[in-house]
Amino acid sequence: MEVTAAIRQRRSVKQYDPEHRLTEDEIRHLLGHAMLSPTSFNMQNWHFVAVTDREVQTKLCAAAWNQAQVRDCSLTLVITGRMDAWKDMTRQLRHAPENVQEMFGKMVPGFYSGNDALERDECVRSVGIAGQTVMLLAKDMGYDSCPMIGFDPAQVSEILALPETHAPLLMITIGKALAPARPRMGLLSFDEAVSINRFGNHTLSGQPDES
Repeated sequence: MEVTAAIRQRRSVKQYDPEHRLTEDEIRHLLGHAMLSPTSFNMQNWHFVAVTDREVQTKLCAAAWNQAQVRDCSLTLVITGRMDAWKDMTRQLRHAPENVQEMFGKMVPGFYSGNDALERDECVRSVGIAGQTVMLLAKDMGYDSCPMIGFDPAQVSEILALPETHAPLLMITIGKALAPARPRMGLLSFDEAVSINRFGNHTLSGQPDES
């Protein structure tokens, strides 16, 4: 499938075939490619918790206010943000040249230290990019998905035994759709969502919009 087709066809599906499961090879294919998603300083400040056990999915469903897709999908994926990934870059840079390891080893802690908002923002960015990669690749594999923030993070953390340094930022349900997505509620027009060169200028020529 072409990327543009995957983008156009990806929709948030809420009803899945509960009898269908992803194979281990499919999960490795899906998440192995998601791990190629870019992160600042190669921090790789995410972690993927792939839940296939129906009992655990049922517990996650309860933590997601009983949204049935969490229990019925083939794979419930929780992507966490590793808040302390910047503190020690040895793991992420182990294959980098020595001079790069030294440079990043000093630069990265200095950039994030003492800035909790930036630390979390960076995790949200990384998780969001990885999540979109997951959903587009799932579509390419013939599956549907639904990104979710409707869950209790404390309960999810307890169910999955997440360490304190890992925040559950995004849940994605993946599987075989039993019913199509609901009709789109309406997309913004191009001019409403895009500015050229400065905010509020909507002419693609880049010249001021005099209307």
